[in-house]
Amino acid sequence: MPIARTGLLSLAVIAAPYVLRAQPAATPAPFAPLTNAVHRGIDGERALRTVSFVQQYFRLPGNRGFDAAIDTVAALLRAAGYVREDSAPPTARLVYRIESRPMAQPAWTPLDGRLTIAGQAQPLQAFATNLNMLAINSGATPEGGVTAEVVDVGAGTDADFAKVNVQGRIALTTGAARGVFPRAMAAGAIGLLATQKLPAYNQQEKNRTAIQFNSVPRDTIRNGWTIFISLATHDALRAALAAATPAAPLRVHALVRTLSEVRPERTIVAEVRGATRPGERFVYSAHVQEPGANDNASGVGALAEMARVAADLVKRNIARPQRTLTFLWGDEIRATDRYLKEDSVRRAGVKWGMSLDMVGENTALTGGTFLIEKMPDPSAVWVRGEDQHTEWGGRVLAEKDIRAHWFNDYVRSRCLDRARATGWVVKANPFEGGSDHTPFLTAQIPAVLLWHFTDQFYHTDADRIGMVSATTLGHVGSCALTAGLLLADGSAAIVRGVLDELVATAERTLRTQGQLSRDTLARGGTRAHEQHILEVWRDYYIQAIDRIPEIASAPLDLTAALEAAKRRVRAAVPNLPQ
Repeated sequence: MPIARTGLLSLAVIAAPYVLRAQPAATPAPFAPLTNAVHRGIDGERALRTVSFVQQYFRLPGNRGFDAAIDTVAALLRAAGYVREDSAPPTARLVYRIESRPMAQPAWTPLDGRLTIAGQAQPLQAFATNLNMLAINSGATPEGGVTAEVVDVGAGTDADFAKVNVQGRIALTTGAARGVFPRAMAAGAIGLLATQKLPAYNQQEKNRTAIQFNSVPRDTIRNGWTIFISLATHDALRAALAAATPAAPLRVHALVRTLSEVRPERTIVAEVRGATRPGERFVYSAHVQEPGANDNASGVGALAEMARVAADLVKRNIARPQRTLTFLWGDEIRATDRYLKEDSVRRAGVKWGMSLDMVGENTALTGGTFLIEKMPDPSAVWVRGEDQHTEWGGRVLAEKDIRAHWFNDYVRSRCLDRARATGWVVKANPFEGGSDHTPFLTAQIPAVLLWHFTDQFYHTDADRIGMVSATTLGHVGSCALTAGLLLADGSAAIVRGVLDELVATAERTLRTQGQLSRDTLARGGTRAHEQHILEVWRDYYIQAIDRIPEIASAPLDLTAALEAAKRRVRAAVPNLPQ
């Protein structure tokens, strides 16, 4: 996930009453055979092995770790039966390609780093345990590292630098490294040590060795370097500074090894081609860059396992997709955006999208829960009940931003199918944005994000393989693949099953919203306003019903069924007390 979201909700909105929506009924009968086959096929342990390999590397577009991930996914696809698109016969159902594009800037790869107080045996930090300690775009020290005096420059403003001499020394700052680094280099420092203040959800006082990845401006002239320091290292350096004297100043040994190379950016596109409507697609996207295990080696591993199981079910004729399933691995947002923009004909055939981002959490260790981030529905306008924004941050949307569709509830129901059998906790949050679902929504394509939050290790180098759960990978991969395979099939039975399920969901939602409105009225709310909320939810579902025919992969007359469904939804709107 990107580093920040804006427009945080007020505490008054977040503190709205919590109401648990009733669980839906059992898996619709037309869905059960394929649902069960996917559940049996997905292997969370296999996905975890892929995650374990990928999470070893600090991954940025084009760098060596990113390419190692791309190459291992390609090998997994070949083992599953996918063939290179440029050598595949026209009748091939399972194909993949690796797209390669030149990058405007060199690819940056961190190789090693250590920070040690001079005279001490043990380093304060080492790259092996603090993967994020080297600032993205940082240069390197001379071979073997450098030992120099540390000078405190406070917040690192111009006034702070005017008070001290950093020429040939290492600057220590509590300021933002992106702004301080150029000042330090201009003042003659050989390097920068930068303290980070992490967001509250990272629990920095508890996770004292954690470091978030971040960057500094590229400096091709001075080749200066920046090491981010944890709270534990910060305290150790401050104590050493306090004990230092002019005759015996604090000196540290710093080793920074990095590479900047001209390398291409690569994207994998794998497809299970549809039998009768290959130009229509359900597209999955999992971004490769970012150095964490959950963020987002977990998405890479889960999607690779989904591609394997999809291939197996098609080869055994258990799944019969009429539409194409497309799997993307690449740079976050950029790869998905390009996929939609570079070919207008291809884009026109993309019917649904799904982003897999932070999908492997061991929630007992990381915190938070599994979430489906919905495309904008009325819960993004009136945030109440169980659909609350996360600590990552969201903003209240306007009514005009609502996207009336059945996709949110359909995906949630596929996940609840899995939850009923396993006890897995499934929740949802209103739209917030910031991952690979946003390019789909910008292109007016229905899409959701599967993820977890809050994660106390989010974007830190404590996000390692021990924080990933094979069980969770299996849960997410199973419901995500089931959702796509059913829609890729699009048979009459599946269409009618989605319609029936949607109507039942609409009735439950309207009952829940009615209770929330009655609670609000009891606290002094306005009846007209509450009635309007219920009517917007009603209209949302009525318009969603109108889009059900899009699922059908062959001509199907649903006129009577759609009208009957709308009547049920209209009848379900609660009457509020006067």
